[in-house]
Amino acid sequence: MVAIDGVAYGAFIIPGLLMLSILNESIGNASFGIYFPKWSGTVYEILSAPISWPEMLFGYVGAAATKSFLLALLILATARLFVPYQIEHPIWMLVFLILTATSFCLFGFLIGIWADSWEKLQTIPMLVITPLTFLGGAFYSIDMLPSPWQEFSLFNPVVYLISAMRWSFYGSSDVPVQASAAAIVGFLLACILTARWMILSGYRLKR
Repeated sequence: MVAIDGVAYGAFIIPGLLMLSILNESIGNASFGIYFPKWSGTVYEILSAPISWPEMLFGYVGAAATKSFLLALLILATARLFVPYQIEHPIWMLVFLILTATSFCLFGFLIGIWADSWEKLQTIPMLVITPLTFLGGAFYSIDMLPSPWQEFSLFNPVVYLISAMRWSFYGSSDVPVQASAAAIVGFLLACILTARWMILSGYRLKR
């Protein structure tokens, strides 16, 4: 069987497949979760309720992130039936998994608020996130790419997510794990601040 960095290919792609599923599921769950109340008009009941913006954000994002996290555990359990793999850093794997699911649920929440039609709701996930994921090293190591494509790949934020997850599994990564962690935390904070502004300003929540 073909091996990459000393890891059998079947096991090597598990972190990439995991991230591919988590990113799409997180964005889809969170964006639909806030867009549907906007579309049906029930969002006004939430806006008029005596809750703060962190409570509103935690409710929507927490529900979506929980579903994504459970899906990730299901994928890992199913993969174990077909491919023997190891997790060298299980605690960090859970940390990266929770941070990634939460970050992209927040991103999906922003998309749900921004979108004013069902078509726009699918635009960013289909035309931006999915291509970036496939080009982010989900099924290969970016070290296998020739120059300058290897350097260009470093501008793809999904590379850092997949690299962090792969490091937690096998102890090796395409980029330093510190850079991956910083990228995830930075994206998380940016989404929180943007969500705070959207909720407090009523951006596309109040007609």
